[in-house]
Amino acid sequence: MSANDELLEILKDALGRIGTVNGRRMFGGVGVYFDGTFFAIIDDGTIYLKTSDETRQTFEAEGSRAFSYMTKTGLAELHSYWRLPERLLDDADELRDWARTSIAAANSAASQKKRAPKAEKPAPKKSKPKKR
Repeated sequence: MSANDELLEILKDALGRIGTVNGRRMFGGVGVYFDGTFFAIIDDGTIYLKTSDETRQTFEAEGSRAFSYMTKTGLAELHSYWRLPERLLDDADELRDWARTSIAAANSAASQKKRAPKAEKPAPKKSKPKKR
């Protein structure tokens, strides 16, 4: 069992009493879903939870950092996912609280995307009738 699989099991154990946790392989890591909501990334043996503008301060106070990965042009950071403090891996109750906050942030972000006004498509150009 890989480190990523072990971390997925820790999340399943912490959240399994309140919902369903599933992992899906993505790139080199695992995308983690709670009742269908994508709320975490596990990569290289590290859990990264979804954050919001309000919750990110809690991660910063713990000395956490944003999820980062290498691209062809260098290091990129995904500021909506931050590293879970390792101390939480030994405290299922507090881990559950942090995960619930992350799930709420993911649900809020998803609902904001649904409410965002869609750009209007330009009216189709009228075609000229073909001459016969």
